[in-house]
Amino acid sequence: MTLQHQHITLSELQQRIKQAVEGALPLPVWVVAEVSELKVNYSGHCYLELVEKSEPARGGTPIPRAQVRAVIWRQQYAMLSAYFKAETGSALTAGMKILAKVIVSYHELYGLSLQITDLDASYTLGEVERQKQLTIAQLQADGVWDMNREQELPLLTQCIAIVSSAAAAGYRDFCNELREGGYAFRTTLFDAVVQGQAAEESVCKALADVAARAEEFDAVVIIRGGGSASDLSCFNSYRLCSYVAQFPLPVITGIGHDKDTSVADMVAHTPLKTPTAVAAWLTERMARLDGWLEDALFRLSELAVKATQREQLRLERMSGEVARLGGTYCERARSRMAMLGEQLRSEVARFIERRAMFLQVAESSVEARAPEKILRLGFAVVRCDGRAVTSAKGLKGREVDIQLAEGYIKAEVKNL
Repeated sequence: MTLQHQHITLSELQQRIKQAVEGALPLPVWVVAEVSELKVNYSGHCYLELVEKSEPARGGTPIPRAQVRAVIWRQQYAMLSAYFKAETGSALTAGMKILAKVIVSYHELYGLSLQITDLDASYTLGEVERQKQLTIAQLQADGVWDMNREQELPLLTQCIAIVSSAAAAGYRDFCNELREGGYAFRTTLFDAVVQGQAAEESVCKALADVAARAEEFDAVVIIRGGGSASDLSCFNSYRLCSYVAQFPLPVITGIGHDKDTSVADMVAHTPLKTPTAVAAWLTERMARLDGWLEDALFRLSELAVKATQREQLRLERMSGEVARLGGTYCERARSRMAMLGEQLRSEVARFIERRAMFLQVAESSVEARAPEKILRLGFAVVRCDGRAVTSAKGLKGREVDIQLAEGYIKAEVKNL
């Protein structure tokens, strides 16, 4: 006997894998890999095989640890290849390690593939990029990579802590843009050095000071103007980025990178390119809220008017219904009273008639028992000394009065 198992089709399995892969990585990610194969076809599309190899044992050869297909579409490849060659002095070829921005996709027939949308040529140029990748890897390993992005930014973002240098042009641009927006933001500057060897320590201290007063603010903004990769290297440091990733308030960055995105941008709740862009984003967010409130007020007013009109109509209907029901009730009551009056008169008449008949019967009974009638039947009343005699005992020799139907007789009792 064959056992029946629950099952799905291969295409359903592939669909689930596709949804899991693309759901886990809905946004582009930066990936470090070695180009093992590269081919540009006649249409101008570039197809690559990317590989990651383990560190070889002494005297051995590297062993592939991961491998995936990738593509750079024609329009992007023309731009990226020119950029890469201009920055590195060498064309993109097999055997090179690259830092690529990729979109992860999964196809039911062709499996996993990466679409390369950007290349960071500076990866091969120095220690800054290497440190950046080490920081990213460490933060992801620590499990804090997404923590700040998961913070909920208040709908009304009005009280803002600013980590920047008071003397920086970027800070002045931010304040000017925010002021011109016309909304009453409450900002507090936590002055920090944002460039040079002291920048990491200074920014971390400023963030610690903000965290100590976190209940006073809706969000924290880290801003500085543009600069070279070395100028901005502190925003790729593990310590500072770990502060940002685990910060108890949503972090908004406007660090002014032109070519690249810092690790601090990656782990921040909302990364923006410049201090001015941060101020414009906050103003636009407030404007959207303002518009939403105005729309809500208008809708609430409309609903209140409609509700009042509905209730007024309802009251009018109820008033008419009450008047109608009251009239009906009164008419029914009057009819019932008339009926009860008629019933009462009828009952009284019957009662009087019954009482009259009873009296007539009683009168007849009384008349039938009247002494005069009894005497006419031949009976007589004997009295002695004025009292009716009911026994002959003791009457011998005594004088009695005998009442007849007509007249009286005096007699003397001689024999008994």
